Amino acid sequence: MNRKQFANWVKNNFNKDQTRKILFSDEKYFSVDGVYNAQNDRIWAVNRLEADKNGGVKNKSKFPSKVMVWLGACSKGLTSLVILDEGSLDHDKYIKKVLPVAKKCGNEMLVNYWTFQQDGATPHTASETQQWCIDNLPSFIPKDRWPANSPDLNPLDYYI
Repeated sequence: MNRKQFANWVKNNFNKDQTRKILFSDEKYFSVDGVYNAQNDRIWAVNRLEADKNGGVKNKSKFPSKVMVWLGACSKGLTSLVILDEGSLDHDKYIKKVLPVAKKCGNEMLVNYWTFQQDGATPHTASETQQWCIDNLPSFIPKDRWPANSPDLNPLDYYI
């Protein structure tokens, strides 16, 4: 029900031109191990030992190194990547490292009045983050509008 309410809110509050001026954003973790799907890689061999000799064993780290990356996407293109490689992301780091890039790129790509979209992640919903967005962005979709547990548009899944 919340997703339907959100969709109706967007429909009633944004015209077609305004929807083209929404900067969608998200973060994603990338592992050093990369992504490996064993179902996509078949090795034909007479037994398991022969398969392993020909690359059948894929070693994977128990605790692989990972890095978080932020990206924004809009009708005019993509923002600069922000690499967040120092610990976990909290509202303070999000405000200092990500939001200025979102503001700069949004202003460059979408010129004057545009809307910033972020999901319900904890660094996004913090009161300090919400206040920063009120004080520094032309418009943004506040935390009380974004539906809980809603799938978001992850530009990183489609770009990198």
